[in-house]
Amino acid sequence: MRLVKTVAALRCALGLFRSTAEDAAVGLVPTMGALHVGHRSLLERARSQCGFVVVTIFVNPLQFGPQEDLARYPRDLAADLAICEAAGVDLVFVPEAAELGVGPDRPALTQVIPPAELTDRLCGRSRPGHFQGVATIVTKLFNLVQPDRAFFGQKDAQQVTILRRLVRDLDLPVELVVCPTVREADGLALSSRNRYLTPTEREQALALSRSLQQAAQRFQDGARSAAELLDPLRAELQAAPGVALDYAELVEPDSLQPLAVVTEAGLLAVAVVVGTTRMIDNWLLQARKPIVAIDGPAGAGKSTVTRQVAQQLGLLYLDTGAMYRSIAWLALDRGLDPADCPAMAELAASCTIRFGDPIAPGGDQRVWVDDHDVTQAIRTPEVTAQVSTVAAHREVRQALVAQQQAIGRQGGLVAEGRDIGTQVFPDAEVKIFLTATPRERARRRLQDWRDRGQADLPSLEDLEASITERDRLDSTRAVSPLVKAADAWELVTDGLTIGQVVQAIIDRVPSHTP
Repeated sequence: MRLVKTVAALRCALGLFRSTAEDAAVGLVPTMGALHVGHRSLLERARSQCGFVVVTIFVNPLQFGPQEDLARYPRDLAADLAICEAAGVDLVFVPEAAELGVGPDRPALTQVIPPAELTDRLCGRSRPGHFQGVATIVTKLFNLVQPDRAFFGQKDAQQVTILRRLVRDLDLPVELVVCPTVREADGLALSSRNRYLTPTEREQALALSRSLQQAAQRFQDGARSAAELLDPLRAELQAAPGVALDYAELVEPDSLQPLAVVTEAGLLAVAVVVGTTRMIDNWLLQARKPIVAIDGPAGAGKSTVTRQVAQQLGLLYLDTGAMYRSIAWLALDRGLDPADCPAMAELAASCTIRFGDPIAPGGDQRVWVDDHDVTQAIRTPEVTAQVSTVAAHREVRQALVAQQQAIGRQGGLVAEGRDIGTQVFPDAEVKIFLTATPRERARRRLQDWRDRGQADLPSLEDLEASITERDRLDSTRAVSPLVKAADAWELVTDGLTIGQVVQAIIDRVPSHTP
């Protein structure tokens, strides 16, 4: 692990890495230090998805108001570096404020101003200028590091929403990865500011997570209106000793606009002051049929299992592979070269792919590209031969992921792949990591080849070694890496029949659906 303190050294270190690892993703974890287990979960996610991990430690003066805790914000660089080292971080950037152009000698620093509709509510009401300061420094870090992915925690939900808008509106080439809030065993969301709390105040602070959990339970029991969800929550917090309520609101997660009723999704967001410490927390509510995300390595039986799970639950099977096939078909239909990245990016960004009921129970999904039924056409050998070329384009994947997320907005689907639970549907109600040992997957593949009458088969040992190497490559590639979501249930299928695997997954799907 290397520690750098200047922009010049940061760029030099990144340049050296990129010159020797062209296809490896760079991950960025921006922090203000005082690292804890929640930060460590971000570091571990970044390490699992990226070939090179950069952590920044910078207490940003621009996001602190005149009466806030900039001077006393906790700092412990030695402890932070130890956590980074243990998590396998490659590079830690610890600049002084002046190095990032923040200080009395740069009073007219150019700043990024997010839309007021996102910043003037929730925390923005009591922290004017805070999100402008966050957006400015995060944009500078994105520009300096130029990461493929940047990792943030769901606990800072308003910040995440603003940064998503920032990335979208400024067309920044970075993928935001939002990781679940990490909590103590008693429910308290981890925060660097928790260390301000006395033992008594920490006990009082539990009212925050407790009130949110109770509201979430009311939602599960059928409550949908803001009054049903917020009135008891506010009453509990206002009655809690030592707790001063700043706000408790129900908003739409992407726009942060107030919700009267949750029809698809809602964010319960709360801020309180305990002692002298301001604390925030939130809970995401989903009013939809469940999304089941099934990820895993090649040869684990994902496609067969996913089709059967969708059929038995009466949910849509989102055949993501058919989407890449559709772009390949469209390219061939229009006489375009599938290796032409700009042409493929334009196709993927301008077409619409729709799914319908299977042609036959358990069969292929019916697929339309714009107004063309391509269900059969995308299964031809000519299309199959071009799918890998099309899928290798990062821009194609980005466009199709956006379509997949649009399809899944109302829930009610089952999808499989390498990053369904981590990137495409990180808020899926059920996440499964379906796997088997390399030896078992090699044995299954050899048996399948024998059943098809294929000759000149490799040895079991050689095939096992090949599968192990493919797992390594799939897990470290820059585009769509194979990663087990932190909240996914790992299901090892050695010794299980397909029926047993399907039933095990169905047993984890919530029985109550809207």
